[in-house]
Amino acid sequence: MRRLPEADRDALRITQDPQFPRWLDQITATGGCSYPIHLSGSTTTLDEVTGEILHHYDTRHEPGERLLVRCRNRRATICPACSRLHAGDTFHLVRAGLLGGKNVPSTVCNRPRLFVTLTAPSFGPVHRAGERCHPRRDGGSCEHGRPVGCHAVHDQDSPVVGQPLCPDCYDYVGHVLWHAHASKLWDRFVIDVRRRLASSVGLVQSRFSQYARLSFARIAEYQKRAAVHVHAVVRLDGPNGPDDEPPAWGTAELLTDAVRASARRVLVRTVYSSAVGELALRWGAQVDARPLRADSDGPDDDAVAAYVAKYVTKGASETGAGLDHKVTTGSDIGTAPVTPHVRSLMRTCWRLGGLTEYEPLNLRAWTHTLGYRGHILTKSRAYSTTYAALRADRAAHRGNDTHSGESTVTEANWRYIGSGHTPGAAQLAAGIAEDLAQNREFVREELAERGWRNELPEEENATAGR
Repeated sequence: MRRLPEADRDALRITQDPQFPRWLDQITATGGCSYPIHLSGSTTTLDEVTGEILHHYDTRHEPGERLLVRCRNRRATICPACSRLHAGDTFHLVRAGLLGGKNVPSTVCNRPRLFVTLTAPSFGPVHRAGERCHPRRDGGSCEHGRPVGCHAVHDQDSPVVGQPLCPDCYDYVGHVLWHAHASKLWDRFVIDVRRRLASSVGLVQSRFSQYARLSFARIAEYQKRAAVHVHAVVRLDGPNGPDDEPPAWGTAELLTDAVRASARRVLVRTVYSSAVGELALRWGAQVDARPLRADSDGPDDDAVAAYVAKYVTKGASETGAGLDHKVTTGSDIGTAPVTPHVRSLMRTCWRLGGLTEYEPLNLRAWTHTLGYRGHILTKSRAYSTTYAALRADRAAHRGNDTHSGESTVTEANWRYIGSGHTPGAAQLAAGIAEDLAQNREFVREELAERGWRNELPEEENATAGR
């Protein structure tokens, strides 16, 4: 035993414990979560009228007198098990807004719907893949003595892709401040789309909500150059949302024109700084707005939902555009495992965060994401269901809400007592997570063969294969 690694000795200790079967049940219930939350306490469900105890649960009878629950971290680099669950929820959330389901009527598939991509503007030439990078017949150098062209053909995975041709020419200040205002720029964009739709049909802008409603779900994705661009599903409904048909003038063509015009028009101005000046921030020149059609003449709805779900689990470190944890001091930037380009962006973010005029942006708190302060996924209220509703449905499906109802009352007393695994427990949990992932893939293949792959929630695929 002494010759075994610590993790193996710990795993043997756990498996020989009389309560190991119950511990295994808890780990399986968390899906093999990498960093489970440890709770201690009890829950009692009573009949509100008679006071009869319908159900009582107490952690005093659990292994270690604690209950393990999911960490619910969306990042695959932190917890693969919880990120898969989050991706599944995201898929169904986006898909419900495209095809219906989850209390959204199926008629939404016939509404004007677009898959929109908005990019960041150029902050300077960077190396690109797939073709000759930056061919220049006349050659030449920039003012810093570096070539302004590159005749190489880079692979997609080449480390130089996304790196500036000349770091000294690159507008790092503009890049960081654009990130810090990207969410505001999106808000202005949505408002302007509504205004353009109203004006195009002769409506007073303030009365647009009486005739139609613009619903959306958007995700932010880091490009190779470490700049965020936005993918969004945009849908036009009637004034009451998905239950209401849009007016006759509400067509996909009209919505496309409004989206393209607004993307070119909207801007956000930064506050004036004596060190930087005032910047006018806009979307990039590349704007894509593709209609989503019920007759499959366009991008597939399931493919769009899967694309969004794929990127919602990616952290900044996985995309090579920052870190998944906050930077506490400026010296941390020098040791961060990032490219020189990203390190320069982080240093710029930290430096600008020290200026009084940019204090409201909290740039130092967001140095790890290069100044981007928005959520990875956001949606309008009427687009579709919510993460909370999906979790509640999953709990009800598993039978966790057997005693819930209007005539019951629940008394709960819980406290946090820790998180994570011991070395041996981490090994066992990783094995369980891998087994569940394999089961999920087997069930997906089987459901795909039957032609009803999307009928079950993501997490239920794993349980169906046991």
